[in-house]
Amino acid sequence: MLKETVRKFFRDRFSATGAVYAAPGRVNLIGEHTDYNLGFVLPGAIDKAIVLEIKPNGTDAFNVASIDFKEETSFVANGQKTPYSWANYILGVIMELKALGYTTPGFDCVFGGNVPLGGGMSSSAALESAFAFAINDMNGFGLTRMQLAKVGQLAEHNYAGVRCGIMDQFASLHGQKDMLMKLDCRSLEYELVPFQLNGYKVILLDTNVKHTLASSEYNVRRSQCEEGVGVIAKKHPQVQSLRDVTLEMLAEVKDEVSPVVYNRCEYVVKENIRLNTACEALKSGDILLFGSEMYGSHEGLSKFYEVSCDELDFLVDVAKSVPGVIGSRMMGGGFGGCTITVVAEANHDEFVAKAVAQFEERFGKKPLVYDVVISDGARRVE
Repeated sequence: MLKETVRKFFRDRFSATGAVYAAPGRVNLIGEHTDYNLGFVLPGAIDKAIVLEIKPNGTDAFNVASIDFKEETSFVANGQKTPYSWANYILGVIMELKALGYTTPGFDCVFGGNVPLGGGMSSSAALESAFAFAINDMNGFGLTRMQLAKVGQLAEHNYAGVRCGIMDQFASLHGQKDMLMKLDCRSLEYELVPFQLNGYKVILLDTNVKHTLASSEYNVRRSQCEEGVGVIAKKHPQVQSLRDVTLEMLAEVKDEVSPVVYNRCEYVVKENIRLNTACEALKSGDILLFGSEMYGSHEGLSKFYEVSCDELDFLVDVAKSVPGVIGSRMMGGGFGGCTITVVAEANHDEFVAKAVAQFEERFGKKPLVYDVVISDGARRVE
């Protein structure tokens, strides 16, 4: 048990006991590349988490040990980055709280986790959320979970150099068991959507591939979307993002934008529609319709948004060939990373065996397999 490991490590290192907190990683069932276009996403927290034990130490120093990295460091909140990238996320949380007027007293802390690094399940957001939640709770700062999500997001922007959206931190802090969260990335309002799987399971297959295109192409996609919005806004001044655009508005400018820009914009507009359909399907218990919207999402990401790759497309094609699989798509930014698949429990082993064997035959290595369960968000464990 992760909690026991953290507890033992803390006792051995600091000869004391503190409070234990956890914050999970996340998956996103549908709604990809919609966040920076101010649309909708549908994440859920998962049963893989960062767990930490923490105790105030009466000084202004933060002494933190990472079980997984087998490293420890001590720093103060002066904004000076540490030599350890993992510690800079924690420093970032402390500094962003300070910027809001909340000074964190020094503490001793040990953390460990089972959120796979680089597997697309947002281990960095889980780390930020665990520390933000623990520090807020321990010191009685009284910040809301949404405020803590923004603290984590800014920590990642300013101390890890990643201009992420808010979805990952939001999901880690707001997750609920058997519930997905339909998050409006414009207003930051959200709605809980029941995720009753009744005989189905969620599986992630990690291609273990990261094509170098990812970051450069991400920026290209953003500017293509913005270009489309600029053209549409000339006819419809109320339009500020693709969130405001209908398929009819888009059709009006088909001859005024390049085919590539048109495809990018059409994908985003349709993905928001797919997400709404998927949510209604879950509310009415129509898991098959939900799955078909996942397939539609992948098709759009692959053919129109063009952020997939051979490995991801291959895994989705394998999924389509296995009975009991009702939906599959790439998850995350693309050009590598994971697919997320919903499969009947009875066909789970068959799907995994087939996907692993065929992928290895084609690409010369095995994908990593993770079963995930939609679970509760950040919390005090004991």
